[in-house]
Amino acid sequence: MTLKPVEDLEQALARLPGFGRRSAGRAALSLVREPARLLEPLIEALSAAKGQVVCCSRCGAFTVKGEDPCRTCTDPLRDGSVLCVVEEPSDIVQIESAGAFRGRYHCLGGKLAPAKRLGPERLRFREMASRVAEEGVKEVLLALSTDMEGDATAGYAAELLKDSGVRVTRLAFGLPADSGIAYSDPLTLKRAIAGRRDV
Repeated sequence: MTLKPVEDLEQALARLPGFGRRSAGRAALSLVREPARLLEPLIEALSAAKGQVVCCSRCGAFTVKGEDPCRTCTDPLRDGSVLCVVEEPSDIVQIESAGAFRGRYHCLGGKLAPAKRLGPERLRFREMASRVAEEGVKEVLLALSTDMEGDATAGYAAELLKDSGVRVTRLAFGLPADSGIAYSDPLTLKRAIAGRRDV
């Protein structure tokens, strides 16, 4: 027999990425089993995140109240001539962890998805075009998903910037690091061959 508060906690955890029903159940039981060590610090961290984390008004990345625009937007060592366009703030975290990009970012807040009624007016395309016009951007790097919706979003962004005079690029497609051809799907192989470069 499961107690309703534990069941509610399990259901809330199961909505998180990476948590299935079983792992959410184990986590919920661990939290209530050790409230002082696990549950109370989690409640404090969640409360702090809810009260302090916001999205940057310029780029859409995560920042904290009182730092808007965010540190990336205000960093004088960043190359303001290159703008990397991503779908979600979490994409910025991933790109930053790679350490290979030193330009600025712009988060659209999703990708075009007509089935979910997510059209261009619901995404931050207008803000992207304004930044390109006002901030001296010379290149827009589209770091978007390679699925059908990501391709549609990239196509829309490229069309929107067509007459702006900026170079519009897209992340290269290819084989994952430490992987082989035997483990790649046909579309990845096709894109890897099309995007080949000189050695």
